[in-house]
Amino acid sequence: MCAKRIRVGVLFGGRSGEHEVSIASAQSVLRALDPEKYEAIPIGIAKDGRWLVGDGAQKLLPQVLKRGHRVILPPDPSAGSLMAVGESLAGPPARIDVMFPVLHGTFGEDGTVQGLLELAGVPYVGGGVLASAVGMDKDVQKRLFHEARIPVVEFIAVSRAEWQRDPEALKKAVARKFRYPVFVKPATLGSSVGMTKVHRPADLPPAMDEAAQFARKILIERAVNAREIEVAVLGNEQPETALPGEIIPHREFYDYAAKYLEGGTELRIPAKLDAAQVKQFQDYARRAFLAIECRGMARVDFFLEKRTGKIYLNELNTIPGFTSISMYPKMWEASGVSYSRLIDRLIELALEEQQEKARTKYAIELPEGAGGALSGGQ
Repeated sequence: MCAKRIRVGVLFGGRSGEHEVSIASAQSVLRALDPEKYEAIPIGIAKDGRWLVGDGAQKLLPQVLKRGHRVILPPDPSAGSLMAVGESLAGPPARIDVMFPVLHGTFGEDGTVQGLLELAGVPYVGGGVLASAVGMDKDVQKRLFHEARIPVVEFIAVSRAEWQRDPEALKKAVARKFRYPVFVKPATLGSSVGMTKVHRPADLPPAMDEAAQFARKILIERAVNAREIEVAVLGNEQPETALPGEIIPHREFYDYAAKYLEGGTELRIPAKLDAAQVKQFQDYARRAFLAIECRGMARVDFFLEKRTGKIYLNELNTIPGFTSISMYPKMWEASGVSYSRLIDRLIELALEEQQEKARTKYAIELPEGAGGALSGGQ
């Protein structure tokens, strides 16, 4: 008799500017899920926030988003199931055994979905609420990395309201702190959405306005003439690191178009580094993962400054891309872990983390009759 398959909800789409990237990543994950081990349930989040679940006839994820059944996940651990909204589901999915969020950006990678899954009591792949929220905020994570003595590039963080209230003050602050060029980017988005390389002061305002469309907080940081090195991390409290890879963009920098719309960018795995450099990158990646209490997976991005040889941590991504050209699975493949085994391991880690959470007490068991004494508490 075959063992019962694990029911995996693959959560994709979302309300962020990285919606399309998420679809491409989720398609790769669904293809890699072994049908002998898993029953895959594609769950799409439309750009307006509706949750839609596919059925057996809907193989392509855009079809799920167009014609899927409307569902919700109630924040009730006694349910743990997708519930139909306004219509009956033909053969509705039973309890979701584990959720695999393949969401990038706001309302998915930032702790919001993770909080819902915590309330619902559903195990899920990847970092928890804290790590996800910190991983999405480039300002806060850089502060924590600095506290952990991991070098980061000099930066300024400013709110959208501050910029719009007094742009002249920010222009002066940037002039005092940096020499051009600088990078301007939304502090809470990924995939280089809304990011601009600014070469002169006159180009700062439009770059700030562009970033302000995508986030309430904006990051300005010194541009570094550097190689772009990435390290994949896998694990929970004892994470492992893959061999580093290198991004060699065909554009001036690795922007959204270079990542997803055009060919020409070279991915070099493993990166051409000496043994000491490999060890240092892996050590920084592991320490960064633990500094924000990440779980499951992360891709940690670095700069290797060409002139000085200094290493700077750029950012940590708690839900890295999973497309056919994404660095995270490619780095693990180069380190001896196949794509399908990587998916298996991530699901195992999610279930292990849920077991660890179950060991925690969330309420005090009072002796009988003690309730009355507490009713008049301070």
